[in-house]
Amino acid sequence: MASVQVLICLLGLVVMCHSTCLLHKLEITDLHNPPNGCVDKEGTRRAFGDKWVTDCMECSCTQQGISCCNKMLEPGSIDIPEECELVVNKEACYAKVVLKSDKTKECNPV
Repeated sequence: MASVQVLICLLGLVVMCHSTCLLHKLEITDLHNPPNGCVDKEGTRRAFGDKWVTDCMECSCTQQGISCCNKMLEPGSIDIPEECELVVNKEACYAKVVLKSDKTKECNPV
């Protein structure tokens, strides 16, 4: 059981290490009237410090702008053994590496 917990932790680290992050810098158009928040890509106004998830991207509004990091592994971001494949669930925002022959068993990425 301990080896399964270690594997899950290692996979979590792989996800964090291979996340793609983007920063959309805050635009300041009037120096005398600085913005008090951000506007996301859907046009929703967000206050500084707000955090949200959209399209499996974890985002936050800071005084520098909107920072978003992908919550899932991206295909090609890790080496996957020949006998394994990456299964992605975009609705639940997770990805896992499983055996091709038995998708109920997780596989160690290299």
